[in-house]
Amino acid sequence: MSDGVIHAGFIHDFADFPRVCAIDKRAIETLGAALAGSDRSLIVTSGTGLVSPGTLATEEMPAPELPNFPRVSEKTAFATLAQGVRANAVRLSPSVHGVGDHGFVPLLISLAREKGVSAYVGEGQNRWTGVHRLDAARLYRLALEKGSAGERYHGAVDIVPFREIAEAIGKGLNLPVVSKTPEEAAAHFGWFAMFAGLDCPASSALTQERLGWKPVEPGLVADISGSPSYFQGRSQYDK
Repeated sequence: MSDGVIHAGFIHDFADFPRVCAIDKRAIETLGAALAGSDRSLIVTSGTGLVSPGTLATEEMPAPELPNFPRVSEKTAFATLAQGVRANAVRLSPSVHGVGDHGFVPLLISLAREKGVSAYVGEGQNRWTGVHRLDAARLYRLALEKGSAGERYHGAVDIVPFREIAEAIGKGLNLPVVSKTPEEAAAHFGWFAMFAGLDCPASSALTQERLGWKPVEPGLVADISGSPSYFQGRSQYDK
């Protein structure tokens, strides 16, 4: 018997997003049914990026219900509270960085290689957050050990302008760093253009207070700049 379940998997197939969101929903419902009546933890994974675009996202803000974004991980998990499950959610930053990163930073590096420039949208002042993978792992452990039913926890450390991310990538690849208009960004970034222009600052103040979580690993830009592995070889996104 386990002390709880951490659900950290998701099929990142944006070409068939409604289907993979439905799979995620069924997985959470199945886990919740197995834990029903046990008062054991069910921790699901969500993100900070779309909680409150343009303003600081906090743990007390519920996940928005967006017509074109069918992922309902948090809503599905919190529905199991009535079944006697101690459900909570860990919201991760747009970038979970560090050795082994296969997320948005490698994708941006691959795009920069392909296009010959590292780009940002407009003035590049839209804000992202990041969390190092080791700090994120400690967050999940603390949520399992100390988490309260129905709470949301943020894996968000440093808030940085997207331009600084583009500059770190440009320096790592020895490529020019350029601005793209929103119209040009659609052609340059493709489906990723929305995320590249997203202003999504988030706070983890309540998470740190409630769980005693203290991030200690390098921040996002420092990690990109100080990790040659980001620029060695090819990523899964390279064509």
